Parts: sequence; structure tokens; C-alpha cells
Amino acid sequence: MRVWDALVRTLHWTLAAALSTSWISGHWPPSHFDDWHHTAGYVASAAVVLRLFWGFAAGRANSRYARLTQFVRRPRDVLAYARALRAGREPRYIGHNPLGGWMALALWATAFALFLTGWLYTTDWLWGYEWLSDLHAWLAWGLLALVAGHLAGVVMTSWRHRENLVSAMFSGIKRSPEGDDIA
Repeated sequence: MRVWDALVRTLHWTLAAALSTSWISGHWPPSHFDDWHHTAGYVASAAVVLRLFWGFAAGRANSRYARLTQFVRRPRDVLAYARALRAGREPRYIGHNPLGGWMALALWATAFALFLTGWLYTTDWLWGYEWLSDLHAWLAWGLLALVAGHLAGVVMTSWRHRENLVSAMFSGIKRSPEGDDIA
């Protein structure tokens, strides 16, 4: 069944590529890769803003799973899902599961905060402030930890539900709901 529309998939992989480029270019000698680093930051921030916009604006039937209201669950639902996961009884979700929805928000917020701190560091107002540079670096490490958590969640969920989620993010297609699956 078609789950992820072309815009969601394109923005997902654009964000992944931009953040990877930012990470790599941010750890090479600064004078050589500043332009790459800055451009990748702008691309990442644009992907986050567009994805959030699409999360509110998506309305077509084939964009149902793009809507934020579909996958951003209440905290009590997230805790209930985490308990079920720990017990090995978590239901399969066709879209994001409750933990995955909150992970998406955390990734987007951290990526945008990285862009904001990076951009502010280039302004005359805040250029050269070490605390801002340190905050940018800490956010980058925090984002790396979130990405590791995201990837671990994708691998674990793929294994538990016998479904290749990476393939689904390329094709947009997942297995149709069965039994107790939550569509």
C-alpha cells in the first residue's frame, strides 16, 4: 500500500544528504569547506520548513501519513507504546509509530536549531561568540545521537515487523494492514 508520498520521501532523503554533508564539511579544515557547510545548512533548514508545512497542508488521500496529526501522538500514547515495545507486544503502525513520530519532531527541531545557531554565528551581531559556536557543536553531537536512535529504531522496527522500512522510504510502499495493525 502506498504510504509515503513523493514529497515526503524527497524531503527525507534531502535532509539526510544535507545533514551528512554538513557533518562532513564541518569536520574538515574550515577554510576549504565553509561554502559546502553553509549551503548544506540552508538546504537542511528548507527541507525541515517544507516538511512541517506539508505536515499541516497535506490533504490528499495518498498524503494521509504525511500529516502531523496522523503521527504526532499524545505523551500517554507514546508511553503506552514504549511499554508495549518493552514487553514485545507493540502494534505495527502503517505510518509512524508514536515513538517514531516524536523522534521525527526531535530530529527536525534539532536540525533547525543547528541551522539557526550556524546562521547566527555568521551575523555581525553574534560572530565570534564562543558560546554560540559551542552550542552549535553540542547540537550537532545531539543530532548525531538522535540520528543513531532513529536508525536503531528503523532497524529494530523493520526486524520486529518483518518489513524493510528503508525500502519503504525509497518506494513509498509498505505492506497493507493486517490483524491488529494500526492504519
